[in-house]
Amino acid sequence: MSNLNEDQEREETLELTVRPRESETVSIQIPKDTLASLQKVADQRDISLDALLKLYIGKCLRQDLSQLFANQVLDSTAKVLARHHHSETEVAQILQEIRLEVK
Repeated sequence: MSNLNEDQEREETLELTVRPRESETVSIQIPKDTLASLQKVADQRDISLDALLKLYIGKCLRQDLSQLFANQVLDSTAKVLARHHHSETEVAQILQEIRLEVK
């Protein structure tokens, strides 16, 4: 019974704080048919076109940043392995195995 009260107290004290981030307006040219398709998707999701574009940019940006990080880790791994193994073939095989494990 006390766990329920503790959970309720925690729920009452949790507060979401959104910190506005500095932003900048950009202008891009998008083909009219693409813009119309984007608007259809935004309408279907019941969000603004602006929100949909931010969603797409954010999602792809996170994926690309994740891939960049993974590449940096593999590059660092390759350097460390090269210092400890004299065979470039062995290092390449190890890296290939790591890449297969990640996928």
